[in-house]
Amino acid sequence: MKSFASDNYAGVLPQIMEALAAANTAHARSYGADEVTARATQLFQEIFGAEAQVFFVFNGTGANVLSISSATQSYNAILCADTSHIYCDESSAPETFTGCRFFPLTANDHGKLDVETIKTRLIRKGDVHYAQATLLSITQATEYGTIYTPEEIKAISALCREHGLYLHMDGSRFFNAAASLGCSLADISSAAGVDILSLGGTKAGMMFGEAVVVFNKDLAKHIAFKHKQVMQLASKTRFIAAQFDAMLRTELWKTTAGHANAMAQKLHAGLGAIPGVTITKPTQANAVFAEIPRHWYEPLQEHFPFYVWKESTHEVRLMCAWDTAEKDIEAFLNAVKKLA
Repeated sequence: MKSFASDNYAGVLPQIMEALAAANTAHARSYGADEVTARATQLFQEIFGAEAQVFFVFNGTGANVLSISSATQSYNAILCADTSHIYCDESSAPETFTGCRFFPLTANDHGKLDVETIKTRLIRKGDVHYAQATLLSITQATEYGTIYTPEEIKAISALCREHGLYLHMDGSRFFNAAASLGCSLADISSAAGVDILSLGGTKAGMMFGEAVVVFNKDLAKHIAFKHKQVMQLASKTRFIAAQFDAMLRTELWKTTAGHANAMAQKLHAGLGAIPGVTITKPTQANAVFAEIPRHWYEPLQEHFPFYVWKESTHEVRLMCAWDTAEKDIEAFLNAVKKLA
């Protein structure tokens, strides 16, 4: 039976396994000086723009720490949503490695930050008694599975430019967002004014690895040294690069993310028709949020693991992945109907 707890629970795409095997046939230069990494880097530049630089890392927390630390000093402050992963779910890693203060901003009902909310924290510039905001981080897709449009990102980017902030995007489910919008990867990153992107691969079906994509030349000056300092420089970089090459070269990401999104839409529609279930957030990527009776938790989780998102309201999160099948959705819906 499939889990609805996280797309991290899913296995590895067969195409990714093939790419890893192909990269494992001979010796290659280490620390990213190999041909596979060079090929993948060129592909990133074709997709995101010739100025883009890419740094492959082990995991999502590492990607975010590298991105943030490349744009900050330890006396700076980071602005982020109060629901964001860097604030709620990465322990104290971002604060420990950057030394920065994190100011959480109240996300709206859809889990997003808007320009007016961000403005409320753009205060006391130049005041030595106040941690100076240097970077704003937004999440795409958000923690509630909702999506920033290109226009929304451009508006936030313009505000950041006006106030001298870098714009970071935590894109652990970036592929799901692009597939949902039907746009290119550049449309919601480099072309929209993002300075640096943490691009997720693991949740999309890779075995391991993420990428930090730098669009702002100022941030590119020292990030290679930060890459080593934060312990994210892989000696056998080619095995991360090969996975991204497979994901991007034939737009495999579009097929797999599109499928996960479609399964979430099916789950949303089915749950919404069951008495006792209240859908709480729009389903725009591969997540469904719903409130269900507390006594349903145990019988459902015995066969279909999921996370309780907000205990006080009995809100749960149900995630679909690249390998979620219609029969998995139907089995879960049937179980819910029996409880209802």
